[in-house]
Amino acid sequence: MSVEAGGDRGVSGANAQRAIAITAALLAPATASASFLSGEALDTAANVMSWVVLFIVPIVVIVLFWMVHVLPEKIAHKNHHPQRKAIQTLCLLSLAFGGLLWPLAWLWAYTKPVAYKVAYGTEKHEDYFHEEAEQLDSGQVSAERLEELRAELDAMQARGTLTPALQRLRDRVVARQAADAALAGAATEGRSA
Repeated sequence: MSVEAGGDRGVSGANAQRAIAITAALLAPATASASFLSGEALDTAANVMSWVVLFIVPIVVIVLFWMVHVLPEKIAHKNHHPQRKAIQTLCLLSLAFGGLLWPLAWLWAYTKPVAYKVAYGTEKHEDYFHEEAEQLDSGQVSAERLEELRAELDAMQARGTLTPALQRLRDRVVARQAADAALAGAATEGRSA
């Protein structure tokens, strides 16, 4: 029995020594490298990365934040929203309040103000009519578009919301329609003769 007990101690002692050796090998510091760079190259790369993180990334984030926050204003401008200035103000307020008002500005830019058309006769911003005047001067407006433009301007005049600049545009549209009608009448007379 003592032989077996001694034999067991020898085996368990050898196992203990192996376990200690394996543990020591695993815990012992070894030369390991987690980077493909070393020495001066590693220091230079760390310095460049720190400058990028400290200066470039914040500038990019601020620019992206600004671009996202003025997007409703750009959409309102593109759609000739009559309340574009109010949407622009809401976008600027949203910047001051950390973006909390931005969803409201986004929704407002995509809505059509129903009561505005009832009150003013149009659902377009005045800049829309100035752009139409530029197209009228260049001859890019079709007869159908001239008729639609005149109808909108007549509705605004009936409500008394026509500004002097828009009144001049209306007069130019009427003159252009009269000139087009005269040309069409002359062309039909020339064909019949």
